[in-house]
Amino acid sequence: MQITGVQHVSINVTDLERASDFYHNKLGLETLPRPALAVEGIWLAAGAQEVHLVVSDDPTRAPGQHFAFGVTDLDATIARLESEEIKVSTPIDIPNGARQCFIKDTEGNLLEFNQPPRG
Repeated sequence: MQITGVQHVSINVTDLERASDFYHNKLGLETLPRPALAVEGIWLAAGAQEVHLVVSDDPTRAPGQHFAFGVTDLDATIARLESEEIKVSTPIDIPNGARQCFIKDTEGNLLEFNQPPRG
């Protein structure tokens, strides 16, 4: 398993338009293309990393709030995590060609491992 860095941070928001205005217009983050996903949101570039704003009816509730480690090989990462007896979610293929899986840390925080699209 090789972690290449923090790929993105996901932040729960109740008002996507207001949050987008803050991050895009006030902080100057650029909007990125985002595939059609089950939850409404927007992706923004923050240098080489990304900020993902995700719509939630209660932003203090954290089921979707997470950060993501970039990895070079998701299958190898899953094998390594499982060898450490860490429960790993079923890998998800994202429409943009990326792949991801999730685990929880010892405090119950959600962590994503994200393999970028091959190409």
